Formats: sequence, C-alpha cells, structure tokens
Amino acid sequence: MITATTPKGERRRQALVAAAAELLLEGGFDAVRHRSVATRADLPLASTTYYFESLEDLIARAVEFSGNAELDAMRRRVGEVSHRRRGAEATVDLLLDLLVGADGHDENPSLEAHRNHGAPRTSPDRLGQLIARYERSVASARHPELREVQLRLRAQLDELLGDVLRRSDRLVRHEQVRRLVAVVDGAVVAALTELDPEPRRMARGALLEIIDIVAPATPQQVDRYRALDS
Repeated sequence: MITATTPKGERRRQALVAAAAELLLEGGFDAVRHRSVATRADLPLASTTYYFESLEDLIARAVEFSGNAELDAMRRRVGEVSHRRRGAEATVDLLLDLLVGADGHDENPSLEAHRNHGAPRTSPDRLGQLIARYERSVASARHPELREVQLRLRAQLDELLGDVLRRSDRLVRHEQVRRLVAVVDGAVVAALTELDPEPRRMARGALLEIIDIVAPATPQQVDRYRALDS
C-alpha cells in the first residue's frame, strides 16, 4: 500500500472509500470486493491494493466514512433543537430522529403518524441504512479493526444524544445513555425481522417506557412541576 500523498492520490483514495461505502449500503459486506469497488469508482483494479493494505482496511475506512456521514446528519439535526423543557414524547421523538430517522413516505406525514400512533413509517431507503448500520455493528464484534472504528463512532453518538437530552432539560448520565441506545437497538433489530418493518414505531414504544427513568427531568424542572401542581 502507498499513502495518498498527492491531491490526485487522495481523490482516488476517497473515491474508493465512497464506492465501498455505497456497496456496503446496497449489498452488505459480501458486496465489497476489490473488483466491485474499483468498478464502482471507475478506477483500475490495482488501485484498491495500491492505496489500502488489504480489503479489510478498505472496508474499515468505508465503515468510518458511512458512520461519519450519519453523524454529520445528526449534528445538523441537533443544531436545529432549541433548549427548552420537553415531556417524554417530545424527547423520545427527538432521540429517534437521530437513532432511527424522521422520514416517512406518506404525502401527509401527520396523517401517517396518526395511523401509526405517532411514528411515521420508515422509508425503504432508511430501512436499508438501518440494516447496513446494524450489519456494521455485528461485524465489529469479529473484526478488531472495525471495533475500533465503531467505538469512535459510538462515543460521538453518545455526545450527540447527551446534547439532545440537555437541550430538553434532562439529566445525562453516560451509563444511562448507553442503556437508552441498547433499548432502541433491540427494538429496531426486532422490527427489521418483521414482514412489514416499522422500527421507529417499535423503538418509540420501548423508549417511552423508560425515558423518564434513564433521563429524568433535571432537579430544577422537577421542582417547577411540583410548584405548578401545588
């Protein structure tokens, strides 16, 4: 492998990474091969071994590329969130915007949400992204190079979730943020095995049961609620 030290070399390397990321999304790890990546990037076959130590190295870079793209989209969403008191449903919906996605395919999103008890159906494209994300997570358990990438991505995700909770006047504890993610992960994976997957709806129901336990309102907010009740 030769490091891409020139602008042209770096462009080629990034094109290969982006091509591998696209193939991961479309067909999973089995779709990422030297020839398929080079063909998708419209580069010579030898370029994949020229710029990367191995296929595993290329896959790890593609996983990081995909994960960073998802995190960038999450950061933009968090940047739109104002700091104000939020109840359980509003807080859960914001968290699910990050963890599952907010998109629905109905022409009338509010009607679609009503039909699905507040949770818009997940679009086919988003379902593919979720499947790819969980494939990456499972694969990292077997491959140390992927595990390191996933741990870096997870740390950044935890920070974003903590930011959303703080902007909603809720307590943030690292171990509870991990518990929150674990609940959503379990619900989404279970939903993806259904004939008509509705991962957001399933995750929403599971998260509503625990949100006030794992991320309760800040003490100031609790005192305010009591004052209003008195």
